[in-house]
Amino acid sequence: MSQIFDLYVATETLVADAQQLGVTVEALQDISVQVSVTLVAQPEAYLQLTYDVTLPTASLAAQLTWPTWRADKVGFKDYLWQQTCLECFIAGSLVKSRLNDSDDLFSTNQKTAYIEINASPNGQYALYKFNSYRSPATLPPTPLLQADRQTRAFIDWHRPSKRQTASQTSAPKLFQYQRCFQVPLSQCYDDACHYGYQPIIDYLHPCVILSFGTTLLYFAPKHASPPDFHNRQYWTPFVA
Repeated sequence: MSQIFDLYVATETLVADAQQLGVTVEALQDISVQVSVTLVAQPEAYLQLTYDVTLPTASLAAQLTWPTWRADKVGFKDYLWQQTCLECFIAGSLVKSRLNDSDDLFSTNQKTAYIEINASPNGQYALYKFNSYRSPATLPPTPLLQADRQTRAFIDWHRPSKRQTASQTSAPKLFQYQRCFQVPLSQCYDDACHYGYQPIIDYLHPCVILSFGTTLLYFAPKHASPPDFHNRQYWTPFVA
């Protein structure tokens, strides 16, 4: 059960961004970002997300901040969105079990609750919970916790090979980057670990921030104006 998402760059500041980076607007529009999302339901449910980024020019590749994978970096880290960041927002009728405590505001907002995943190419990650649009509004956001209400939720990385980290293909010259990780859905859903059980995911919004020095480019299947990944109006139904 898979769905492929093609992500597009936000255009509000594209002319100024191109001037700052010394490239054409067309070069920025030619950046390819694709996310493949696979739902595995048995024996334990998880989402696998694969992010593929392709840059069309050496100039952009030279300016891209794409941290090197480091096993010792794997772990929770806030504020990853300030640099290159692989993201995904998840919403559904069962996004409630880990957001539903009697002393928690999330218990009254199950229909609007959602989860945000941030991941850096270097192995750091964060999973956050929201009961409704950007609420709670604390910074950093509230971490998503596992069933024990103490341990932070996690992702499982597919450690990249050297050729998956940053490879240059033959003509035409393209510069390619890839990262892949899994999200165990038992951290997000009631009974998601039960054999044969298919958790309900209504919407997914995979998105990417690419950092080129001080210039940040925002990629998503659809964009609000200005870009706002949290705006559910632009999320995509998950049809896996």
